[in-house]
Amino acid sequence: MAEERDERDAAAASGDGDQAAAAAAEEMPRNPLADLRLRRPPFWMIAAFLIFVVVSWLPLVVAARRRVSTSEVPQIHLVQDMDNQPRYRGQQANPVFADGRTVRPPIAGTVARGELELDDHFFRGFTRGQDGKPQFLKGFPKDVKVDEPLLRRGQLTFNIYCAPCHGNDGAGAGPVHQRAVALQEPKWVPPANLHDATVKSRPEGHLYNTVTNGIRNMAGYGSQIVHPSDRWAVVAYVRALQLSQDAPADVVPPEKLSSVK
Repeated sequence: MAEERDERDAAAASGDGDQAAAAAAEEMPRNPLADLRLRRPPFWMIAAFLIFVVVSWLPLVVAARRRVSTSEVPQIHLVQDMDNQPRYRGQQANPVFADGRTVRPPIAGTVARGELELDDHFFRGFTRGQDGKPQFLKGFPKDVKVDEPLLRRGQLTFNIYCAPCHGNDGAGAGPVHQRAVALQEPKWVPPANLHDATVKSRPEGHLYNTVTNGIRNMAGYGSQIVHPSDRWAVVAYVRALQLSQDAPADVVPPEKLSSVK
């Protein structure tokens, strides 16, 4: 009997608790957002978003491609700085200067940095005496080392600029001379034979000056053989050619003496 009474009391207490919870729930205000759900966006909005994402990556792909590719078309220059500005071209008339030229001539008496050229022997091949006349110097400048690389350089330069008239052997029978003789040019002056005693007796500075400034009808090659060391290489090779045709017996190898006439 006691157990049944306890069960009835527990059931009654549980029922009272459920009624109290229901009453409390009815008294609480209901959240108006509880039943709200985001609706699915329309298809056009999803497609537009995906297209925007894809298109936003295109500039990065193009920029990465341009960094590893070459083209003859100039690249886009966003920051101009002072790269593009109003200017005059080299041969364009310029009203800023009195002579109307854009390219300015060198100022008289000025010397560019590193081009003082104090060594007369190396840069000119002569010095001027008290009377002002040039005195050609013998031998090679101290900065010129006569060795096999220099002779090979001189041979290359000689064959390009000198051999057309003087010939590869320096005897003065180059293809230009042969063509002039074949055409019987009346004003043609034969090139000098570099093995003549007159040429052989000239100092090395005289030969250098001839290569640089020319002599008589021969034009100078200073503007084409720009570096002085290359002109001295030509002089060294001319001396080698002269020695090859008139070498003393003491400089000829013993195995070659029997073949020398």
